[in-house]
Amino acid sequence: MTITQTVEIPADRRLTIDMPLEVPTGKAQMELKIIPFTKEENPEKIRLTAQMMDEMLQNSPHTRALTGIMHTDMTVEEIREERLAKYLQ
Repeated sequence: MTITQTVEIPADRRLTIDMPLEVPTGKAQMELKIIPFTKEENPEKIRLTAQMMDEMLQNSPHTRALTGIMHTDMTVEEIREERLAKYLQ
């Protein structure tokens, strides 16, 4: 089944999808293909580096709230390194 719908993407970039009644409930695989109608040709467009992303995550209210309830002296970087270590062995 293919569903095609034109949507307006809001500034917060969050969409809610209402499925037709013909779609059965339960597990399903969903594919999302985004085709913008306009192309932004902005040469001054900022590309986020890994360091910029880390800084944004550390300063987000969610990260501050979650690290505030942790019972550890570990930093966010140490927690991330510990979690990734099992995949890098």
